[in-house]
Amino acid sequence: MVACVTPEEARFKPPTGAWSILEIINHLADEEVDDFRRRLELILRDPALPWPPIDPEGVAAARQYNQQDLDESVDRFMRQRAESVRWLRSLGRVDWAAEHAHPTAGPISTGDLLASWAAHDALHLRQIAKRLHELAGRDAPGFQTAYAGQWGP
Repeated sequence: MVACVTPEEARFKPPTGAWSILEIINHLADEEVDDFRRRLELILRDPALPWPPIDPEGVAAARQYNQQDLDESVDRFMRQRAESVRWLRSLGRVDWAAEHAHPTAGPISTGDLLASWAAHDALHLRQIAKRLHELAGRDAPGFQTAYAGQWGP
């Protein structure tokens, strides 16, 4: 989705302050390591183990996501995703019903976490598509993009 995006376009943030494409990609790379893969491993090891806290907004600022190199960020995500797939394939039989008692979300099973991992990707792909849509409008001053179709929820 971002093969033709320039570094400037990757850093574009809409007036709403929503994340840039570059921030989204770096978030996805970190989520591979710090969230989904790590938490799934913890449930499989012992569902009662506490999960380390995560702060996506704080991490984005602290790790300066929007200052990173686009190609290196995409490569980092792809490497981490490949590692996640290798790890998942190595698991063998998994109890997909094993649950972690999350303090605010309630019980989360291994199956819930795996399904959420895939859904998380889809949400961020939609977010990247929205940034691309916004860039098309930004880069066509004086012209309308309505013929492309309305951006829906």
